[in-house]
Order: sequence, then structure tokens, then C-alpha cells
Amino acid sequence: MKYRAEIDGLRALAVLPVILFHAGFEWFSGGFVGVDVFFVISGYLITTIIISEMDEDKFSIINFYERRARRILPALFFVMAVSIPFAWYFMLPSQLKELGDSLISVALFVSNIHFWLGSGYFAVVQAENPLLHTWSLAVEEQFYIFFPLFLLVFWRLGLRRLIGFLIIIFLASFSMANWASFFGWHQKITSAGFFLIPTRAWELIVGSFLALYLTFYGNRVGKIWGELCSLLGLMLILFSILVFDRTAPFPSIYTLIPVIGTGLLILSSSDTVVQKILGVRMVVGLGLISYSAYLWHQPVFAFAHIAETPFSQSIYSILILVSLSLAYFSWRFVEKPFRSRLTMSRKTIFALSAVGISFFVSLGILFSYFDGFADRSPLYVELKKETNWPDSYNKTEECKRIYGGDQYCLISDISSEPTHLLLGDSHANHFYFGLKKVITKNSEYNLLMTGAGGCPPLIGIDM
Repeated sequence: MKYRAEIDGLRALAVLPVILFHAGFEWFSGGFVGVDVFFVISGYLITTIIISEMDEDKFSIINFYERRARRILPALFFVMAVSIPFAWYFMLPSQLKELGDSLISVALFVSNIHFWLGSGYFAVVQAENPLLHTWSLAVEEQFYIFFPLFLLVFWRLGLRRLIGFLIIIFLASFSMANWASFFGWHQKITSAGFFLIPTRAWELIVGSFLALYLTFYGNRVGKIWGELCSLLGLMLILFSILVFDRTAPFPSIYTLIPVIGTGLLILSSSDTVVQKILGVRMVVGLGLISYSAYLWHQPVFAFAHIAETPFSQSIYSILILVSLSLAYFSWRFVEKPFRSRLTMSRKTIFALSAVGISFFVSLGILFSYFDGFADRSPLYVELKKETNWPDSYNKTEECKRIYGGDQYCLISDISSEPTHLLLGDSHANHFYFGLKKVITKNSEYNLLMTGAGGCPPLIGIDM
């Protein structure tokens, strides 16, 4: 496959808005579309590699999985490993327990499903989750697992039938994405549309269509049309980044704007003005470290949030520079060595991958099973003594007696009926222990708390 420097430049155009969006820069309110740009690029590159090798009868599924393991796992596992000591030092027990669940899901390539079942990508609480961004990696990993097998089956039926099946999958996925975004009657449905591969596959398949066209039909876009296509593509991506915000339904028909923009840039030749700009050495350099930059920025932001909030834009600028510096380090000393077969054999790569997966799954189980190791924090232990804080939010018999259901709650005095109710989300719940301490001094009052994080007590509102 011929190297195209402008594709790395396009990666830079994708990753920088994502980082700036997470840093809260208002001009980049739609920076999350960088993930959609990545999906199209991934679909294009992976399909190009596979069909080129299949066309020459050189494709090997084991070689493909080896290349993906070299590309994805070393840097990912390195970032996860470095995050563990910071998590142990800075995180509350509940946060470390959640991190444990995240470690398991990331190691098993299902973090998109895990975060779908959680509070959602744009929830404020997720700003402190150092692995939230791995949902998009899970989508790509699932694509890498199943798409080569799909091509192996349908390749022998001929190019037209292969394209026909891809069109059917594209239409089904695109339809589901729009239905989930516009007609989903529950937050979990719209969240599924955001996180899960059935509603994201169409973006990767757009990249596959580009690969099939350029491989078998060649680039027939002339000089003038190439200039117009590349300029329009860049404008569509920039429009998405600068105009969209987190209220935009994604993925949906709106997502076509950055997806088509990316497709036009890939379709254009390397001779256009826009492609030459994307091929500038500094831009390409950022593109080369884009994967590591994407991996590092969320943990850096998350632990900084946990340590101290809020932040000014200048602090975020420093954190971005820290993320990019770490990205260069991991690209230079982790990504590059592991990609080389001269440095690491196939057997070593697969063995280390198995060890890494086993390690993070085991560690995640420990964090989750022991409820975040609450006793590691002296402040937490002291607070627990002062407030008679229970070990967990148990579904007590008193709650079942009052409600006749399974809602969890805490009662100041379980020997008497509650007189006051504290209802709300996590913002209300954190007042419980302080209020309990005051209320228990007055025998006339008995406080009952019931609620759940991310669930405000408003009819029709679901965070």
C-alpha cells in the first residue's frame, strides 16, 4: 500500500479537535466529530490493506491480527499501566471500583458496551474517568475482529456482490443510527446509538467504499475537481468542528457532514493545495503521534480533574502540552519498537498481549471485588467512623418495607418511620451524611435518602 502523508495529516485534523473539545475550548464545541473522521480513515486503511492482499492471494488472518495487536495494544496497555498508580493515589473508592470495571472492559475490547451501560459520554461525572475515550477503540477493535472474516466469506462471490452486501449493511446501520438518535424513547437507546458498533459501522464502511473504489477503479478525479473536492471536504470537517455541539444527535444524518468531508479528502489526490497543507511535516508529525495523543489526553485531564477543579484555559493548554509530550514518548519508545518484527516476533507479541489482557482483567476484578480498597484512604476511614457510613448502599429490609420494591436507600434511624425525604441525583445524595449528622440530634426528624447518580428528580428528564 502506497504511503500517503496527507492521511497522517488528516489524523492530526481528527485528534486535535477531540483534545480541544475535552479541554472545554468553546470554539471546538463539535470537536468530538474527530472520532468520526478516525472511523472513516480506519475503514479506508484496513479495507485497502485486506483487499490488496486478497487480490494478490497473500492475505493471512493471523498476520492481520498480529499487525492490529502491534498497532493497538502496546501503547494502550502502557497508558493503562501508568494510570494505575495515579488512580490508586487520587481516586475515591467508588471511582477506583468503576475504574476496575473499566479495566476489564477495555482489556476485553468491550468498553463501548460498558460505557453505554453507564452514565453516557457527555455526563459531567465521566470527565473524571481516565478510560472513557476507549469506547471508540472498542468499536474499531470489534470491526477489526469481524470485518476480515466477512471479507473472507464474501470475497469469493465477486466484487459486485461484495459491494452489494456492504451497501445493505451500510443502510441498515445508518437507519439504526438515525432511529436511535431521533426516535429512541429512552436515554439508553440514544446512548446505544452513540456507543455501539451496529450504529457506527456505516462510518467505517464509508471508508471501505473509498478503498474499493480507489483500489479497483483508480482516482479519476481531475485536477480542478480534486481541488474543489479537497477544499469542500476540509470545509465540511471544519464546519462540523466549529458549529456542532454536544446537543447534536450523533451518529445520525448530521454525521454525514464530517464523514463526507473525510471521504472527499481521501478521494482527492496528493497534488491539491489542501492535501499539500495536510502533508506539511509538522502536521504529519502530529498525525504520527495521534493514536498516542488520543490515548494520553483523557487520563491526563481526568486525574487533573480529580486532583483539583476547576481549570482555566491556560491550565488546560499546559495539560495539552503534557499529553502531546507523553504521546511523543510513547510513540517513539513504545509504538515504534513493537511495530517492528525485527524487535518483536509474532510469538512474543501474542504472548505479551495475552499477559497484558490477563493482568488488567485480574486487576480490574480486584478493584471491583474489594470496592475500590476503601481502607487505603485514611481520610475515608475517618469519615466512615464519624458518619457511621455503611460499607455499601444495601437494599435494606426497611427500604423494602416502605417501598415494597428494590430501591436502595439509607435511613437515619431504621427503628422508626422516616419524616423527611432527600430525593435527587448524586448532587443530592452527597448531602445525606452531613444532614443525617445534624438531624439525628433532633428526635422529631428521621431522614430517608433515595436516589441515584445521573437521575435528577424531574419527570421526562434522563441524564
